[in-house]
Amino acid sequence: MNNLENNPLLCDPVTGVCEMPGSQPAKNVVVTATDKPLKLVYFTDPICSSCWGIEPQLRKLKLEYGQYLEIDYRMGGLLPDWNYNSGGIGKPSDVASHWDEASVQYDMPIDGDVWLEDPLDSSYPPSIAFKAAQMQDNHKAELFMRALRELLFLQKKNITKWEHIASAALSAGLNVEQLKTDFEGKAKILFEEDLKMAKDLGVRGFPTIFFIDGAGNKELVYGSRPYAYYEMAILKLYPFAKKSEYHKNWETLFSKYHSLTVKEFAEPSGAPSKETEQLLNNLTEENIVEKYSTKNGSMWTLLMKGA
Repeated sequence: MNNLENNPLLCDPVTGVCEMPGSQPAKNVVVTATDKPLKLVYFTDPICSSCWGIEPQLRKLKLEYGQYLEIDYRMGGLLPDWNYNSGGIGKPSDVASHWDEASVQYDMPIDGDVWLEDPLDSSYPPSIAFKAAQMQDNHKAELFMRALRELLFLQKKNITKWEHIASAALSAGLNVEQLKTDFEGKAKILFEEDLKMAKDLGVRGFPTIFFIDGAGNKELVYGSRPYAYYEMAILKLYPFAKKSEYHKNWETLFSKYHSLTVKEFAEPSGAPSKETEQLLNNLTEENIVEKYSTKNGSMWTLLMKGA
């Protein structure tokens, strides 16, 4: 497939990047750190398959180094619409098989059939909805993004539709009515500010993560990379960082993250994938977790007792 440069949805599995067409080189933009030693400015998009692919690494990073990090999620505007494309890949159905391939590459469940059954015409609506969620609560906004991605990548839901946005918001504990108001109002301005910031920083694709210390020194991790790349960026800027110790059992991991794929469990636990999958299937039989299966893998969600 040689049309990657024409369509950012066809993320390059070799580089692990969903790249924007016509991107410009970076300007010298200063992004200051906060009261924590390091700030991560993470440019992403709700429909970025490579960003879904680094969820296991980011979750482990938060467990091991979260006390040193403030993560600032910024929207990059991966798919404005289908009009910009000329020549090459030009319609949603062309993405379906690519997403199935990406699922294998990242070892994360991604069902590309959404592009055949109920294709998205833009990534802007869920991106603006995320900015609206941030206006309420940053932590709930992260849960909201996770819920959106689970709906899209596993359940093949078109997350440009308000019914699915509202469903994700409800599951994240957001005020849905307020979200709708902000979605139609100020969140659009915040989204435009993110797009401008991405352009000024020369962001060419997603995921792009800038690690920044208090003096403004920056390390860039571009694309989907193994865990060591993210860890090295932290230690280069803040050599005093020490890993947090945490229990690597299922009780601890599910208490932190209520839904996990095999890789998301294996990455922080250090357990082999085959052993992890067997454990998760055993927990399913014991009615501790619920398994959601797709043609390209599964996810397990902790069952809330008494719910």
